[in-house]
Amino acid sequence: MPKTILVTGSTDGIGLETAKMLVSQGHQVLLHGRNRAKLEDAEKALSVLHAGGRVESYVADLSRMADVEALAKAVAERHAKLDVLINNAGIFKTPDPVTQDGLDVRFVVNTLAPYLLTRRLLPLLGASGRVVNLSSAAQAPVDPEALAGRARLADMDAYAQSKLAITAWSRVMAQALREGPAIIAVNPGSMLGSKMVKEGFGVAGGDIRIGAEILTRAALADEFAAASGQYFDNDKGQFAPPHPDALDPRKSEEIVRVIEAVLAELTK
Repeated sequence: MPKTILVTGSTDGIGLETAKMLVSQGHQVLLHGRNRAKLEDAEKALSVLHAGGRVESYVADLSRMADVEALAKAVAERHAKLDVLINNAGIFKTPDPVTQDGLDVRFVVNTLAPYLLTRRLLPLLGASGRVVNLSSAAQAPVDPEALAGRARLADMDAYAQSKLAITAWSRVMAQALREGPAIIAVNPGSMLGSKMVKEGFGVAGGDIRIGAEILTRAALADEFAAASGQYFDNDKGQFAPPHPDALDPRKSEEIVRVIEAVLAELTK
């Protein structure tokens, strides 16, 4: 049965490749991007896939919480049900890492935006839904001061901490939501050939289909239906322990407290 799936950051890289796979299987895919022209190009490319599913597109800048709120509202206005949310959008290296709110954009886009979007879309996802959060093999202990925008970090430090943070809140939220949806953090594979890897490390990277295939599996396969709160490491090809801090209830709950405090200030 065709499913309705929102993929953030789906105008290029792993997100676009994942969307192609899902549309090719007949699913309705809600594309997201911050660049309207790129989004239109992606929608056109996917709409002509043979026997493909339906495609819609939504513009939002995930570094702005008002845009995240607007995205959730727009999806809810057009859909009574969402089967899967894939929080794929991410950022690593940028010449201007500080947002207009004084926060590190890596934490905002990689951690805060998916948290808020997931919260807002929970009514559409219901007990049978699924949330797939993009984690990474790069995970580092989170400095709460940096997460709150009161300390500055180097690019790699900010990225790695943001990925531990999304892994931690995935587990905390999954444990709190006993009635679902399933929330799974996934490392799609290290050094795949996304724009992020090319710009950040100056290398071509591996086949992005490796990442798209595991995200498609995480969205649809039965093996992930009962995996809420777990972490899938595609470098190992299996569910595996994330960074120890993501398994520490005290540290994970502190991360969530800071996230909620920051969002409360941004969305008041």
